[in-house]
Amino acid sequence: MYFDFDYYFKVVKHVWSLKSWPHRNKTLLKLLILVPLESAFHAVFFLLDYVFFPSLWTQQVKKPIFIIGHARSGTTLTHRLLSADGDRFNDFLYWEMFFPSLIEKKFIRLLGIIDQRFLGERIKRRLVKLDDDMFGPYRHMHYMSFWNAEEDQFSMRSAFVTQQWSTDIPLMEVIDMFHVDQMPKKKKRWMKHYKEIVKRQLLLNGGGAIHLSKNPVMCGWTESLIETFPDCSIVVMVRNPLECIPSLLKLVEVSWKGKGWEFSDYETSLELLTRTSFECFTHPKAILEKHASVPSIMVDYRKITTEPRSTVHEIYKALGMEISETYDQYLMEHEQKEKAHKTHFQYSIEEYDNLSVERIESELDEFFSLYSWERPSQQNANSTEASPE
Repeated sequence: MYFDFDYYFKVVKHVWSLKSWPHRNKTLLKLLILVPLESAFHAVFFLLDYVFFPSLWTQQVKKPIFIIGHARSGTTLTHRLLSADGDRFNDFLYWEMFFPSLIEKKFIRLLGIIDQRFLGERIKRRLVKLDDDMFGPYRHMHYMSFWNAEEDQFSMRSAFVTQQWSTDIPLMEVIDMFHVDQMPKKKKRWMKHYKEIVKRQLLLNGGGAIHLSKNPVMCGWTESLIETFPDCSIVVMVRNPLECIPSLLKLVEVSWKGKGWEFSDYETSLELLTRTSFECFTHPKAILEKHASVPSIMVDYRKITTEPRSTVHEIYKALGMEISETYDQYLMEHEQKEKAHKTHFQYSIEEYDNLSVERIESELDEFFSLYSWERPSQQNANSTEASPE
């Protein structure tokens, strides 16, 4: 099993330098003892998978679909809609991402059966309480649960390829999880490991489904995905950046503040995150134009939230797939529910000194024209011109 020693030692060095951080010693203990032990444990079972499940040698990842796009742009909603198409698709539940080995997942599923049949679901009830305690306070920002499908890039956590450290500690200037397409050595190793994890998940669920993934961070992995999975399809979600960029910044800032970091501690990381936000729009578009033969579609957030059924039909058509009558009936029955999809997470662009309406409109001018988004700066200018002296 792969482990990114380069990023591991960079994070250890950075945390070591945080002499005044109250959680420094606790984090170093985790990095120096728990992380190596955990990764070594998973590595053993990862290797044994090929012994106990020889069909893994021939397991294929055929025509996977990757839903990418800026965070808060409808990737979760689209993933949930497509996942409802019977047994066509394969994805990861959040709890499954903590256990990359097929043996581990099979064993935990066995424990679940034993708990249900012989223990009156006592273990499950405790897990449900833990689930509510851990994720309940944050579900107004993003709904998470052990039993929800999530971003499957999280499954690379045991290889130290994870965004976790960047959300716990503002160190985006130390490790870069986004620009994989521009990192030849990491790209080859990361993608090989990611493919191995996907193969195991497919085999866990029967082996014949289409892998369906949603990962905003993979906007920077677009070309790597195409090179690793030449028969893949890509769905790019697009939302007005005046809405989704400050929403993401606020979400990450809440995480940093919750762990005691001051603005001066995360100012650099916040600016890097802002720059990456612009690339979430420009990079996938540029790569897909370069690889015109790859089945793909760019989906407007407004359409998936107001016309979910017809939008899913457009996605399937663009990817060369047929919609069954049963699935279409599901879409019709859930149309109104999906139209009611809203977030109660509050944010404001005025909160960020490094971000402005003018900067967003300027850097993403092409997208504002392409999707006919309103330009507040022009409206303000017209309003000023029209005002009497």
